Amino acid sequence: MIIDRAAHGLARHLARWRSAPALHPHGVLCTGTLTVAARAGTGWGVPWLDRPGSYPVTVRWSRALGLPRGLPDGLGLAVRVEDADGPGSMLDLLFTSSRPGRIGRHLPLLRPEALKGPYSTLLSYRMGDRERVLAAFPVPDGRRDDVRPTLWEELARGPVRFTLRAAAPDEPWRTFAGLSLHTVLTAPASRTVSYDPYAHSLTGLHPTGRLRRLRDAAYAGSRRGRTGDGRDG
Repeated sequence: MIIDRAAHGLARHLARWRSAPALHPHGVLCTGTLTVAARAGTGWGVPWLDRPGSYPVTVRWSRALGLPRGLPDGLGLAVRVEDADGPGSMLDLLFTSSRPGRIGRHLPLLRPEALKGPYSTLLSYRMGDRERVLAAFPVPDGRRDDVRPTLWEELARGPVRFTLRAAAPDEPWRTFAGLSLHTVLTAPASRTVSYDPYAHSLTGLHPTGRLRRLRDAAYAGSRRGRTGDGRDG
């Protein structure tokens, strides 16, 4: 409880000072497509993943600490899958820049380049009958230059693609979907969408409860700091 209250207070003060969310204050909101391919081998035990399909997504690609460009920052990739479990349903997946190893996939990694490494959910998901970490691996496009483009510039140069994979500690990474980011939405960089992986999950695919209270406290504090009450702003 003490840690929860501290997280709430810190997030509230930081959001009030910024007049923006405490974490990921600025980012790029864009549209895209998530494609679940047909599987030839063993399924996941998740109805949504065991049938092929293509779904529209709304993605927020952001810098966690809001540091100036050129400085390493924790990068976030928040993905909302529309109509994932039927019309009107949604699935939220939150990925953070990390490493792919068994320990590194659970730890956020400050990184200057948006596409130089994977993003993971950090915490495990219940995926079928196993607990697995989910990750988004950038797909190389062959473009090489000496200038690190901003997130906006990456999208302006063409679609940005990721391979979505999952793995338990004793498994190799296995692909479950592809993600393609397309068009930047014309919205203020500080605009937020209330992504919530606990409220927006699917049968057989949902985050474990570890650290949920801490996360909820921090997000509630951030909302209160921005709006002066407990509601989403």
